[in-house]
Amino acid sequence: MEVRRSARRSRTVSAYREGDRTIVLIPARMSEAEERRWVTVMLDKLAAQESRRVLGDSELTERAEQLSAQYFNGSARPTSVRWVTNQNTRWGSCTPAEGSIRLSHRLQGMPEYVVDYVLVHELAHLLVPGHGPRFWRLLEAYPRTERARGYLEGVVAADRLPHLPVTRGE
Repeated sequence: MEVRRSARRSRTVSAYREGDRTIVLIPARMSEAEERRWVTVMLDKLAAQESRRVLGDSELTERAEQLSAQYFNGSARPTSVRWVTNQNTRWGSCTPAEGSIRLSHRLQGMPEYVVDYVLVHELAHLLVPGHGPRFWRLLEAYPRTERARGYLEGVVAADRLPHLPVTRGE
């Protein structure tokens, strides 16, 4: 990530992706604390924009292959990766004997790092079937594990809250 300060920029903050890097443009007069706050806001905003684009099954498979290469030296090789609509209590599942990975459709629209975490989690199951210490050591390679797990825990907690009826005009 790169922060670029501009004397010509007086109030606006913007961000965009440039290859593998994120560029955040801020006014030169902004304090370091404001910079940190705006960087977080803009990274979240970019992630939300990117998550609105739903990957198809072939793109999901391609993403899983990229993540396997990045975090497991390509040793986790799924035979199929697809979205499913019949998974309402799990975010993902894996059948190591077949090499198949299934992700719940409920992940669609969530931030990219959350979907990536679930993919990395299921890819790790291709290497280690259970949730023992060896499995969790593999997941330590993914830097946003705790953040993604927190996000998913928040979604589960929000789903348990009573939903008030929406009224118009109030």
